Amino acid sequence: MLVSVLAATVGVLVIMAVRVGPHAVQELTLPLKHEDIIRQQAAEKNLDPALIAAVIYQESKFRDRTSSAGAKGLMQLLPGTAEFIARKSGGTRFELQDLGTPQINIAYGSWYLRYLIERYDGNETLAVAAYNAGEDNVDRWVSDAGGASSFNPATDIPYPETKAYVAGVMSKRKAYRKHYAKELGLK
Repeated sequence: MLVSVLAATVGVLVIMAVRVGPHAVQELTLPLKHEDIIRQQAAEKNLDPALIAAVIYQESKFRDRTSSAGAKGLMQLLPGTAEFIARKSGGTRFELQDLGTPQINIAYGSWYLRYLIERYDGNETLAVAAYNAGEDNVDRWVSDAGGASSFNPATDIPYPETKAYVAGVMSKRKAYRKHYAKELGLK
């Protein structure tokens, strides 16, 4: 009985996937929302829109939420990080509740991503690692590796979570470039 119910359920899911089409399945496995804001912020901050989308995916899977650590919004910014960004970027009217607004959250997260890329001399891997684990940790890892040119994320990132985070962002970046080039303004 259980096997036939399971088989029927799988059959219905397969039929639904075929009827709905590959685009709907893609929206479930690789969602993209707020592409207009992503394109705008990418252009303003000279970032790859696929990188912004990949960070959002890795941080929140495009769901506005607050983490157990207090990180907020689509790009999961900690209050201290957001306040740092507000000070550095001239956000004089910033309030923490603003992080729930996609426009502000993506603008702040993109600003921070650009800041990290510049801080690590264009090394996006180090910037993504710092987005996840913090600048102090990445600075220590780079020092322990003998410098940025010697740094190997596969061996020099000691935190499995950060290793997986960096690999996930880089993998999703390629997927966003491939599947959403038009939506992200890449074509």
